[in-house]
Amino acid sequence: MIDIRLVREDPDRVRASQHARGEDRGIVDEILDADERRRSALGRFESLRAEQKSVSKDVGRLLGQASKARQAGAPDVAALEDAAQQARARAAELSEQVGALGGAADAAEAELQRLLRQVGNLVLDGVPAGGEDDYVVLDTVGTPRDFAAEGFEPRDHLELGELLGAIDMERGAKVAGARFYFLTGVGARLELALLNLAVAQAVAAGFTPMVTPTLARPEVMAGAGFLDAHAEEVYRLEADDLYLTGTSEVALAGYHADEILDLSAGPRRYAGWSACYRREAGSHGKDTRGIIRVHQFHKVEMFSYCRAEDAEAEHQRMLGWEREMLAKVELPYRVIDTAAGDLGGPAARKFDCEAWVPTQGRYREVTSTSNCTTYQSRRLRVRMRDGEGGVRPLATLNGTLATTRWIVAILENHQQADGSVRVPEALRPFLGLDVLTPLA
Repeated sequence: MIDIRLVREDPDRVRASQHARGEDRGIVDEILDADERRRSALGRFESLRAEQKSVSKDVGRLLGQASKARQAGAPDVAALEDAAQQARARAAELSEQVGALGGAADAAEAELQRLLRQVGNLVLDGVPAGGEDDYVVLDTVGTPRDFAAEGFEPRDHLELGELLGAIDMERGAKVAGARFYFLTGVGARLELALLNLAVAQAVAAGFTPMVTPTLARPEVMAGAGFLDAHAEEVYRLEADDLYLTGTSEVALAGYHADEILDLSAGPRRYAGWSACYRREAGSHGKDTRGIIRVHQFHKVEMFSYCRAEDAEAEHQRMLGWEREMLAKVELPYRVIDTAAGDLGGPAARKFDCEAWVPTQGRYREVTSTSNCTTYQSRRLRVRMRDGEGGVRPLATLNGTLATTRWIVAILENHQQADGSVRVPEALRPFLGLDVLTPLA
């Protein structure tokens, strides 16, 4: 969630971010209006409540004076009692007004929070404006194979997976429906090898490995930013009021909710291994063949808590770790700077690594890393000590180290004419095979 102080102090910057995302700029004025109503109601509430306390004290004081006057036989008893009665009536009137103003302040606060939650993170300087197709290519690594020069037509990953006894889409659909699958034999072993390679790299880089919950409470899902514009992508277990997570980012973002962290020794880095679930709403007809766009997959996800001023450098480190993994599995890839309109609410900037898929003749996303600045930490109330006795929001970042989709690129890029697949050297110790061979 963006900082309300930023909206007050620099509304044009927020409007510019909204414009870059292709979102409504008018919401900034709605936020400022709700904030003014809230502050005005709170001001009047505090003023009247102070008067209410003062008048209530007057009631007690006047009644005490009237009692003493009665005991002393003084002539002003009636006047004191009348003044006390008037003060009591005023106190009752003020109580009613204070209650109404308190309700108005609460309503304005609720409206303000609702509006703030509709605004995506403030886009960082340099992020390309526009939508899904307006990304900027930052780097291209490796050269796609020329299969024609090698004398054979490449098979796609599903044909290869079936030849190898690695992927079974038909039985996946029989058990769970469309976009589900079984990884079998060397397919299961390949996924485990890939994910274990990712964990090994993460541990070597100082990450704490985590096997995370794949169910999350609504407040954690909302805090991580997954129940706003893309709520339709999330599976919900209505009877339990829980959500299936589409990434361990959610669990890792909620891990330190309502805590104050000591980051004096540097960032807190976690690597979460989890099953992930996505409804893929709105993707009907897209990538229906194979395991590119499916409802369930596994992933190792990096997550970092760091000082806000260190977030951009940490983002570059995460991108570097992703590139290191892609080099280990020997894939041609490119790095893109995602356009603002394709960021998603929590991200202020996102870099994607896209691996070359030979049978599609194009690059497809296999990793992404996002700098979420203080957006998630504000929602989840994760703070850090600032070294001067105070506390302040911190930054959160995430990035993919490996996921099931990588199998697509690995099979297609390392296939051989006879349908076998050469195993990248870095994977061999984890897989125990140099070559995946077709079933007899």
